Amino acid sequence: MKKVFLFLFLALALFAKEKYFVVERENSALAVIENHKFKNEIKNMHNCNHAVVKFIDNDGYMITRDGYLIKFDPIKEKKLGEVRASKSAIGFTLAKDFVAVANYANKTVEIFDRNLTHLQTIDTGSRNVGIKTYKDYLVFAAMDTDAIWVMKKKIKLVPLRCLGPDGKPMMEKNIWFEKFKVIQNAGEVPFDALINGNLYVVGFFNSPFVGVLNLDTFEYKQVPLRLDKKSIVLKVPHFGFWSVTKDKFFIPAVGDNKVFVFDKNFHFIKAIEVEGNPVFTSLSPDRKYLAVTFSGKKFPIVQIVDTKRLEVFKRFDFGGMVLHVRWSKEEPLLYVSNNGQSLVIGVDIQKWRQEFSIPVPKPSGIFLFEER
Repeated sequence: MKKVFLFLFLALALFAKEKYFVVERENSALAVIENHKFKNEIKNMHNCNHAVVKFIDNDGYMITRDGYLIKFDPIKEKKLGEVRASKSAIGFTLAKDFVAVANYANKTVEIFDRNLTHLQTIDTGSRNVGIKTYKDYLVFAAMDTDAIWVMKKKIKLVPLRCLGPDGKPMMEKNIWFEKFKVIQNAGEVPFDALINGNLYVVGFFNSPFVGVLNLDTFEYKQVPLRLDKKSIVLKVPHFGFWSVTKDKFFIPAVGDNKVFVFDKNFHFIKAIEVEGNPVFTSLSPDRKYLAVTFSGKKFPIVQIVDTKRLEVFKRFDFGGMVLHVRWSKEEPLLYVSNNGQSLVIGVDIQKWRQEFSIPVPKPSGIFLFEER
């Protein structure tokens, strides 16, 4: 039986379609990992201190700390172009016909087409976070004004000077966004959000609750969190990585050693006690396990939660700063970014032990690409 499992594991690795792009935090580069090996490196990617990578179709995009929006080819592993969206950016979202960047320093949201042509500047007067899309809406939180903005996409067809095969002028789509609704006094200092179905869920740095906005009815409610203490927060939780099962939300606490569990109607289920202040909570593809990472003295630790029993059952100490994790969809593996030891580690989640390690200079975010 062990030989059969080993054969299947090796076969999956050999024919795996997964490719991982790992941000090299101090090298202005993206490392490429395939089949458990360092394959390539995309260089000249600007300030990668807080870089985020996303994919749509077979296009890759990255936003950098110093505000560059970069497009790259994840198949050919090649940088295609860049544009500066601001002096400092924090996040972005992708759609079929636009890319929206949430900025810090310029206090704007910038809209581009998929080829990085600038379409619109939305002046918010605030640092902007938690940017998401739903139907024809663009939603984000204004960190400095405690508000949630909802923008609605508009499309206008503009005739071009050239004619089409039918002899009529060819048409170009012009996309822009108009302010649709603003939720004022949503909570103190929003810092990240997730979207699940029609629910936009936002976390706050100075309020003991999360905000839930229904994007169909635009009803807004504040859901209390049971915080016992508030310690110094060295690294704010990344709420975009909250994990959602069919019937549960898992929410990392701000400044408390807890992961909160709610049902789909945001009724409280449990506060799972964890070892430190959680930063990422990441759910396995089969929804059986939740990986939790931490900040401060607990940076080297990763804890695994059983999502059925709602309790921690595994603990790893990797001996360096763990900045990110990513579950494989094809193999029984959890990838761990160990910045302190310049390694990306593969953990076998059937035996719950380290299976291999890949040298990567000062890695942080791990992003999974699956060719379409």
